[in-house]
Amino acid sequence: MEKFREIGLSEQTIRALSAKGFEEPTEIQARTIPLLLEGQSNVIAQAQTGTGKTAAFGLVFMERLAESASHVQAIVLTPTRELALQVADEIASLRGEKRLRVAAVYGGQSMSLQLRQLKQGVDIVIGTPGRVLDHLKRGTLNISQVAYAVLDEADEMLNMGFIEDIEEILEYANAQRQLLLFSATMPQRILGLAKKYMPKHTLIKAEKKQLDKQLIEQIWFEVREGDKFEALCRIIDVEEEFYGIVFCRTKIIVDDVASRLAARGYDAEALHGDIAQHQRERILAKFRDRHTTVLVATDVAARGIDVSSLTHVINYSIPQDPENYVHRIGRTGRAGNQGTAITFVTPNEYRDLAFIKRISQSEIRKERVPRVEEILAIRKRRLIREVHRLIDEGGMEDFAALADELMAERDAKSVIAALAAHAFSDELSAQRYGEIREFTDRDGSSVDASGRTRLFVAVGKRDGATPRGLVDFFQQEAGVPGKAIHDVAIFDNYSFITASFAEAERILSKFKGQKNGLGVVVKKATARTGGGGDFRGGDSRGGRPPYKGGPRRH
Repeated sequence: MEKFREIGLSEQTIRALSAKGFEEPTEIQARTIPLLLEGQSNVIAQAQTGTGKTAAFGLVFMERLAESASHVQAIVLTPTRELALQVADEIASLRGEKRLRVAAVYGGQSMSLQLRQLKQGVDIVIGTPGRVLDHLKRGTLNISQVAYAVLDEADEMLNMGFIEDIEEILEYANAQRQLLLFSATMPQRILGLAKKYMPKHTLIKAEKKQLDKQLIEQIWFEVREGDKFEALCRIIDVEEEFYGIVFCRTKIIVDDVASRLAARGYDAEALHGDIAQHQRERILAKFRDRHTTVLVATDVAARGIDVSSLTHVINYSIPQDPENYVHRIGRTGRAGNQGTAITFVTPNEYRDLAFIKRISQSEIRKERVPRVEEILAIRKRRLIREVHRLIDEGGMEDFAALADELMAERDAKSVIAALAAHAFSDELSAQRYGEIREFTDRDGSSVDASGRTRLFVAVGKRDGATPRGLVDFFQQEAGVPGKAIHDVAIFDNYSFITASFAEAERILSKFKGQKNGLGVVVKKATARTGGGGDFRGGDSRGGRPPYKGGPRRH
């Protein structure tokens, strides 16, 4: 923790960081915190999600804000309610022994609840621009005495049309406050905002973290929500060695998954914001020592965990954004070790997967969840190898007499079978696993492993349709480039085309309800429309190759 001391943090704050499992500051923390502690400069930080920026200002709050003040001391603006909640949870987890009151205010939450919180007194307010402005105009929030104002994900707030709201909010704020602006990019409008409200500032650019994609095998499985737990168990069991983090979206899911894993005999622990600090410290120590091999966690709770030898990262819940995906999977494939990142994707999350693949520029391969018989075959082969290893190593003299006694009255095959049944009846039993209904063409899915969508078009040869004509039609009417349309198939009364997620959504939106008067029915292909067949990835029987565990190079 010496590097945290070097950047000016107190022992009280360092104790809180130690309890959370932090070991050393990230680049953005090391460069930002000293400037804010000095209090002599506004700061513009160009940094990506997942670089530790919340702690960069949250730790300063812990150092500089007074406990239970009579006014709001800091205001943090975020583009979305999800990020507001995430930032609030993170700041609350940094408090340690310090009693600072934190409140998140955002649209969609009960206004009466927020009014009650604000009336009782709040030190740090984290909120979305629209709701914060509502409170300011109502007079239920006063930021005229804040010491700090933070604009988190400023470019995203620009994209969402919040800049005018932000400018109005800053007019309500204390003119002497320190302003901290975080943005992944620096478009002209953001620079204009900085010039107006922070003419004197220090600019910090954190290096964007790059994944070593050669060391991380990225895989996704198509699973129904109710089958995720069984799929997770099969993935753990198919591995020679599993030492990883399972990411879930909520604390409730974390507790559920961890308790069910423990009930099945896995060395699993839960980690989330409601875990007491002394428990967190104990859990992390067990995980680092590998007494716990499966850590089920939320994103916020997993921050600061630095373990270089993870074999797996499992996205039990698909990440909210591409940067989060990169941050999660970057925990494996470190220090020259190969790792595997696995993402569970439900049928209604295909678009989220496509967005992650495109923005993170990741090649994520689709595979099939291993079947029970495949897992049992692998585990039996593993047992045979272990028996051969023990024989080769020797040192079993203490059991020789027992072996003679067993073999005296029974044949060798029966003895070995009985011992295997006694020692491995649960491990090698098919009853250990629940059923997972595999996806087939009959399920009507219209999305393949490479992120494309098959579309049904209600025109065919009898309507004069031709492959070239259909491509030109969609290019003209929906603005989709001709090269983006593939695998055109023309039949007598209907046709099929294939396009990427984004282009398919554009086409479907254009033809939704035939509101444009074009009179052509276009929808996602299903088994009912005849769009299954060879469209899906996998072998000639319509299946997909099974996941057999472990990173594999191709």
